[in-house]
Amino acid sequence: MPASVPLDALTDQRFRSLHRLVGNTPLLAIDFTWRGERRVLYAKQESLNLTGSIKDRMALHIIEAAYREGRLRPGAPIAEATSGNTGISVAAVGRALQHPVTIFMPDWMSAERMSIIASFGASVVPVSRDQGGFLGSIEMCEGLAAADANVFLPDQFANQANVHAHERTTGPEIWLQLQSAGLQPDAFVAGVGTGGTVMGVGRYLRSRKPSIRIHPLEPAESPTLSTGHKVGHHRIQGVSDEFIPAIVDLSKMDAVVSVNDGDAILMAQMLAQHGLAVGISSGANFLGALKVQNELGGDAVVTTVFADSNKKYLSTDLLRAEPVREGYLSPDVEIQGFRAFQRVCAVCFDQQDNLETAEVVVRHVN
Repeated sequence: MPASVPLDALTDQRFRSLHRLVGNTPLLAIDFTWRGERRVLYAKQESLNLTGSIKDRMALHIIEAAYREGRLRPGAPIAEATSGNTGISVAAVGRALQHPVTIFMPDWMSAERMSIIASFGASVVPVSRDQGGFLGSIEMCEGLAAADANVFLPDQFANQANVHAHERTTGPEIWLQLQSAGLQPDAFVAGVGTGGTVMGVGRYLRSRKPSIRIHPLEPAESPTLSTGHKVGHHRIQGVSDEFIPAIVDLSKMDAVVSVNDGDAILMAQMLAQHGLAVGISSGANFLGALKVQNELGGDAVVTTVFADSNKKYLSTDLLRAEPVREGYLSPDVEIQGFRAFQRVCAVCFDQQDNLETAEVVVRHVN
């Protein structure tokens, strides 16, 4: 374990303030019917984080870990390759700590993503398919760091701090919030962008319940996890980029779940029409969780994440009419409503490691 570097008072205060704006999100119980049968699925509402996505957890944890290990110093440049949400999160956290930030991203990502990153005062470098697309973004980012030893790379696809962020926060929150209702999860499902969410949450939940099933999710149109390399194109931004990330260990998870991108769009549209304005990957996660629940039985407690809101997709197919195709699941889903679970005690999670205390407190605040 790297030695811990003491933080100055101002930097420590900034990190404490950021932690109060990231994580500890509500868990939603989504009531619906599936072909007339009453069901419930559970999802973390991650749009309530600082910049509106689950990636805030990872960006904050990676940057703070780099500070405490002495790998990132005040004022040093930060650069990252991303398909969108991570870039937004790195830009926000980096700028809050007064770092110059450069984000490399494929130029076919939504215009909203690029505009939000730029609004934080970060530099955005769009990368075309001819320039290598996502892999080209990574190469350019690494090239910038090679030319300037002061540049810090969060390296989201290979940095174990990404996994640790979800092992320390998202996973415990899910466990405690379900526990407050007398429930334990039978399965967890999440789309793989970096893989940090499914690996970290899975690691924590398995430490509490070894029999739990942990399923990574990918678009049916681009089965990167199943094939080991990029295949085809898809419309679920933020998942299944062009390779299997280094932090993803498929041997530690159950079967890969695939969802059609059109079905995910229809599901996200349906959730929005019932008050849950979520992105396309959230629609995919809901359907992936439904697939796993169908295998386990209608009463199975299956959890997932609604990774972000619909605000970054207003220029995409999310706001266009999507045809229903044979084999889609969403036409047989009817949303009845949702219930929000109490958040975990903020004071307990501000201490980061005091999960036993949090277990006691969450039972009392509900």
